[in-house]
Amino acid sequence: MRIVFAGTPDFAVPSLRAAAQRNEVVAVYTQPDRPAGRGRELALSPVKREALLRGLPVMQPENFKSAAAREALRELQPDLMVVVAYGLILPQSVLDIPTYGCWNVHASLLPRWRGAAPIQRAIEAGDRDSGVCLMQMEKGLDTGPVLLSQSLSIGEAETGGQLHDRLAALGAQVLADGLGLLRAGMRPIAQPQPQEGVTYAHKLDKAEARLDWAQPAPALANKVRAFNPWPMADATIAGERVRVHGAIALPLQHSAEPGSVLQAGREGIDIACGEGALRIRVLQRDGGKAITAADYLNGRRDLAVAR
Repeated sequence: MRIVFAGTPDFAVPSLRAAAQRNEVVAVYTQPDRPAGRGRELALSPVKREALLRGLPVMQPENFKSAAAREALRELQPDLMVVVAYGLILPQSVLDIPTYGCWNVHASLLPRWRGAAPIQRAIEAGDRDSGVCLMQMEKGLDTGPVLLSQSLSIGEAETGGQLHDRLAALGAQVLADGLGLLRAGMRPIAQPQPQEGVTYAHKLDKAEARLDWAQPAPALANKVRAFNPWPMADATIAGERVRVHGAIALPLQHSAEPGSVLQAGREGIDIACGEGALRIRVLQRDGGKAITAADYLNGRRDLAVAR
């Protein structure tokens, strides 16, 4: 089959490899190179780097609003367009070009967590399960019928980064299964999404990373996991602002003011929350690297004395 692949971040790379395994990838679409790092030099997307390693043609239009951009896609004569975290909403005029339309690999069990950040929102909400859906794309935001899906359990201590990697691999597997069926002439049956259970995974914002000690400890622990490695939760501990890499919720009964240090020791720093306490195990000072709570306390003698 002649496949056009569209994707941008690391999550899409395993799916590109799966698409290229037994099919002809005639072009790879990805977002234009963007300035990154302190030097603000143009950086290639992970998908572009993978495509260049494989010698695949790369296309980087800003969008498909122009007739020229749509005509360039049409001239590729694609049987199918595979879209994985591309970063653009495709108009109907683009969805109609490939013979079999456009397939999307989405990192949630639709209709739960449609939108930009399904992995992090699932952990933040305390979901026990996640998964991947291979979806036939339509004009709405992740509203298309599901072709194939596969679920997995979210680990109790699993971070957003860890779940991201597992779902990226699972997405490639589900895509490979769908492509195999299509090559064999058995097009996957599209199942409309149910109307019940729709939730939206809004894009992550750095402003959300601030921990509010008035919230229950389990909610804060979920946020710490979800926002690792980005945007990474941050909080103030006894007057110092730090980034929190690892923490667990404790069902402690207390009457302390939220944000107060209840105890500080080798196992962690226990902070009073609106309900329970959050034990911070791994944290990062401004300009430093991630360290254990025990190492942090070596430089905070005031907390060591307070305990």
